[in-house]
Amino acid sequence: MTTIEPMPVITPERPRKSLGDTLRNGLPKLVLAPSFAVILIFVYGFILWTITLSFTTSRILPVYKWGGFDAYFRLWSQPNWYVAMQNLAIFGILYIALCTAIGLFIAILMDQRIRAEGVLRPIFLYPMALSFVVTGTAWKWFLNPGLGLEHTMRNLGWESFTFDWLVNPNMAIYTVVIAGVWQASGFIMAMFLAGLRGIDGEIIKAAQIDGASTVSIYRRIIIPLLRPVFLSAFIVLAHMAIKSYDLVIALTGGGPGNATELPSTFMYSYTFNRNQMNVGSASAVMMLMGITAIIVPYLYSELREKKQ
Repeated sequence: MTTIEPMPVITPERPRKSLGDTLRNGLPKLVLAPSFAVILIFVYGFILWTITLSFTTSRILPVYKWGGFDAYFRLWSQPNWYVAMQNLAIFGILYIALCTAIGLFIAILMDQRIRAEGVLRPIFLYPMALSFVVTGTAWKWFLNPGLGLEHTMRNLGWESFTFDWLVNPNMAIYTVVIAGVWQASGFIMAMFLAGLRGIDGEIIKAAQIDGASTVSIYRRIIIPLLRPVFLSAFIVLAHMAIKSYDLVIALTGGGPGNATELPSTFMYSYTFNRNQMNVGSASAVMMLMGITAIIVPYLYSELREKKQ
């Protein structure tokens, strides 16, 4: 009786990668490696360093003696911190609401395919190309009662005209809102305009055939479809509001008094001017927690939608 031996399984040899293939596959990683290293060190590394300093007894210079939560207790016992948080609430709410409303309104107007669109778009976007320092300085000149709007109107004969918000402690924070909205609303307009141009025109035509008015089309169809743009605009504006520093410093310097103090100016003042680095670091950590509380839910919702 003869036995049939099984045929040996021959595994195909993997094609050897040539030197050119290896270089081609490794080149993107090699190009991105320096940028990745810089981000890892100078962004996430300094974030960890700041968190570490907030738990130390650092004053003028960093020291690494453990201080526990003392800096956080001292932070939340500072009246200036509560003023900064209150100002951030006023500035953030008005900044986000006005930029969104103005940006959406201008985008809807621009979506009507007007002839001057090619000229108007760069005009509306131009303020975003300026630095916040330039914006703050320009608005400081414009709103200064001694040489700006009030001075000009009185020279034109309107002697009773008064606009002293820049030097009025109760109104100064609103001058920061005005300057911020002027700079960012054009960028938000561009976001909404891109969203409007991405909506399928067949849906709008079908609604028009059914007799829907223009207001109803925007209210019931177009604006609900812009939900991702609204969310993105909110994330961008909230992030800019929390970390606003140079605009405030150039426009009001945090004053008059501490009327326009924001968490960012508080952090700089306590870290570099008042020599309380641990308290300044603690305020920076609180700002980071605020930004994280906004961005993490957004990223979660985006990843969840992609999985579905």
